[in-house]
Amino acid sequence: MFQLISYDPKILSGKPHIRGTRLSVEFILELFASGATRNELLEAYPQLNLTAIEEALRYAASTVKNEILLDLQVEV
Repeated sequence: MFQLISYDPKILSGKPHIRGTRLSVEFILELFASGATRNELLEAYPQLNLTAIEEALRYAASTVKNEILLDLQVEV
């Protein structure tokens, strides 16, 4: 499903990242959240390409889509 997203405990402590780089999906999302554009990412990080950026976004969306938050109250 995700050909460009990789996991390796030796790289970024196992965080999902773009294969062949040390750029985590989290880092790419943080750049977008701070207002960076796709073109700015491509200029700043030549090891990226548009396909890798799009796959990182799809990976993040699928992760959040499958997330379930529980609101639990513990009585003591």
